[in-house]
Amino acid sequence: MFPTSLDTVSKEEIEVTMDVLGPDNAFWIDGEWLAWDSIIDPEETKYSRLAELEREAELRLKYPNADPTLVPYFQDLLTLAEAYFCDTGQHLNVYGDIGELFGAIMYGIKLHKNYAQGSDGRFGNDFVEIKTISPTNSKEKTSVRLDRHFSKLLIVKIDDNFEVSGRLVKRANLPKREALLHKASDVRGSPFPGRIHPTVSVTGMPSAV
Repeated sequence: MFPTSLDTVSKEEIEVTMDVLGPDNAFWIDGEWLAWDSIIDPEETKYSRLAELEREAELRLKYPNADPTLVPYFQDLLTLAEAYFCDTGQHLNVYGDIGELFGAIMYGIKLHKNYAQGSDGRFGNDFVEIKTISPTNSKEKTSVRLDRHFSKLLIVKIDDNFEVSGRLVKRANLPKREALLHKASDVRGSPFPGRIHPTVSVTGMPSAV
């Protein structure tokens, strides 16, 4: 018999009592008690799968060119960047990744592996360079390396409200003024550290292809 006062029941006794299967928490099947939690409801499974399919269909409708598996990463990174800025007033170094995921989701660009040289991804037969204008870039200006192997440039803009937009342009439509010479940084990810290469500056969002 169990004590009438809960105050006199030890933690160990409560755990033992909860582990005991009986008519209050189990079914009697084939000579043994089977816990309710171990019973899989086919209807529940069906509706769970239905909800998953509906969610996938919603994502395909909203992002017709996307790999649906990438969408949560894009949304989570963008939400994290905004929340971090609101809480700390500082920016996380994730805007480049957000820009590349945006390109993959909105345009169907197939991204290369990290630190791949020449371009960031492929769009059909075109190699694409992706440049992101972050909320920290008040002049909305970015530079593009002309020694990179790409035929199209995707410029992604993340504004102060963390709204994301993009524009895909042909390399031939980039500014025709004389390119500047720029020295590559010595950080990891720079394919030719310390070497001089030509760049061209792009301000704002140029006309689309």
